[in-house]
Amino acid sequence: MPTRYGVSPWLHLSPPARIPPFPGYRGARTADVVVIGGGLTGCAAAYVCAHAGLTTILLEQDRIGQARTAHGMGLLTPEPGPSFRDVVAAHGLRAARRVFEAWRRGALEGVALLRRLRVPCGLDPRDTIVAVRRDGERLLRREYDARRKAGLEAVWLTERQVQARMRVDASGALKVGGGFALDPYRACLGIVAAAAARGAACFERSHVRKVRFTRRHADVVADGGTIRTRKVIVATASATAEFKALQRHFTEREAYVVLTGRMPAVMRKQIGDPHAVLTDRHAPPHHVRWSGDDRLIIAGGDQNETPERKRPAVLLQRTNELMYDLLKMYPAIYGLQPEYGWMTPYGQTADGLMYIGAHRNFPHHLFALGDRAVSATGAFVASRILLRAVQEMPEAADEVFGWNR
Repeated sequence: MPTRYGVSPWLHLSPPARIPPFPGYRGARTADVVVIGGGLTGCAAAYVCAHAGLTTILLEQDRIGQARTAHGMGLLTPEPGPSFRDVVAAHGLRAARRVFEAWRRGALEGVALLRRLRVPCGLDPRDTIVAVRRDGERLLRREYDARRKAGLEAVWLTERQVQARMRVDASGALKVGGGFALDPYRACLGIVAAAAARGAACFERSHVRKVRFTRRHADVVADGGTIRTRKVIVATASATAEFKALQRHFTEREAYVVLTGRMPAVMRKQIGDPHAVLTDRHAPPHHVRWSGDDRLIIAGGDQNETPERKRPAVLLQRTNELMYDLLKMYPAIYGLQPEYGWMTPYGQTADGLMYIGAHRNFPHHLFALGDRAVSATGAFVASRILLRAVQEMPEAADEVFGWNR
């Protein structure tokens, strides 16, 4: 089967009959909250706001869940992205502990919500295994020691243990539990359906042109009409053109993901534990996991945004490079071909952490921007922080994700 380039399997393999249509926005309304962005973060925010009894409107300029969410790797990890030691160096021990605790709790709360709503998205527990060779063991040991000293959950795997479990050439590894694999697109559709059932008005193909605001309210101006509201949640992954003042906080990046063909039984026996996600310490790192149908998914090759005319060639190159990197990890896959190769854009912040919450220049806005391309955990972390901000009941720990950090 030829490789499908630029196609996400989560979207491609979803039966059209199971993709619910939502209308375009028309008219003039009022609402307690307007959520701009219909990815997993926006849908989760709309759900928690509607569940709390707030009049909620969700606006997506294209199709709900079909942009960045449907192009993710399909992971909920307890890891926020940067290392614990890097966050400590940037923000201090107390803030770093809050970040890592929030991410672990966010992964577990996200899974609990998906299970409670009975969303069929292939949830499967996965440990995260960060493996290194001899030259990287000293630094990873320091990371492990720092986490243990701070009271965070972490387990050290010896050379024998990591090689037995993951079947890779490594001298040691750090193991963290509490992660999950999932189909991110189905998860998004399930949550937006639950938000609609709670009374949220959800619209797609509804581009927001601008947001006007006074001291008392904001007017969200979309293609089909205007909505007057007291709070606007912006969940668009990165700062869009309407928020030029915020764009300096982000570097536009692209991550690449490959799904291989099915592996025969003899090949599968020589690959690592299907209930773990393998990560390395490269810059940028690789992430490898099994899919639910005897395939492997590898993500990596991150780079700054490329011009649109060059993207097909870059995607082809990155797909081949990722397959070669996978072959170096697992020589047994020789001859295995990629079935899908795709790209997902994201906005990278200077410290690798999301910005979640209010900004002083936008009195009625709340933002959730800068989430990772690999993991969807930030959607559930952000939704809880945003709800507390809307209700004007923030917690001290929320400040670590604020714009003034």
